[in-house]
Amino acid sequence: MATISKTSSPDRDYTAEARYYDPANAFDFRWPRVPRRQFLAERDRAFDAGTPTALIPLDASDALATPYPATTPSLLAQYVRLRRGESLACTQRASGEVYLVMHGAGRSRSGADTVAWSEGDLFCFAAGQETLHAAADEDSLLFCVSDAPLVAFQGLAPSDPGDSMIETVHWPADQIDRHLATVYTRERTENEAGRAVLFSSRALAPARNILPMMVAAINTLEAGGDQRPHRHNGVAITLALQGEGVYS
Repeated sequence: MATISKTSSPDRDYTAEARYYDPANAFDFRWPRVPRRQFLAERDRAFDAGTPTALIPLDASDALATPYPATTPSLLAQYVRLRRGESLACTQRASGEVYLVMHGAGRSRSGADTVAWSEGDLFCFAAGQETLHAAADEDSLLFCVSDAPLVAFQGLAPSDPGDSMIETVHWPADQIDRHLATVYTRERTENEAGRAVLFSSRALAPARNILPMMVAAINTLEAGGDQRPHRHNGVAITLALQGEGVYS
């Protein structure tokens, strides 16, 4: 990402911008707490057959005290609702944008790259330029997550096309299912944290991330099973795809 440059004057008094703090406890500082929120109204709107083609953000900026939409301090999640045969163009000020196809089929284009998708697929683009989503012959629903809040917080701009470390990547549903099947056949051990498949790319493989500051995984539980207690070092956005009687 490129920084947003500002012009300066040789006559400017730069000491006027300085601030000093000398508290008794330098660690007595708190960011707003990240709320536990289910976004049920947004979910219901996204699944309502009468909802027009639209972006539906999961916005917690009221609790996070940010001047921009945010689901967590560093991530923004949105439903992308597409009516049959319709399209939607959007541009996100982010390093990358990740999409899970919850229902339907269609195509998405960013720059010179086009991904043909169907239910269960996962794909991502580098952000910063227009992305055009088009549904085929049925209503479609995508779930999108980007790091737009992180980019906005740092006052940055997306990389120019071709300069981003984020590549266009497509993880088809059948390949995801194949890897999940491998997880199920693996012998369980005491060190197993869960039954999951993580998604990454050639460029980000060393960190196993899907975006530079974002991990994406599909997690599964057998009927009657549970996942051992664990702690996240970052905020988790959980999207329930299937199952009843499941809780966290």
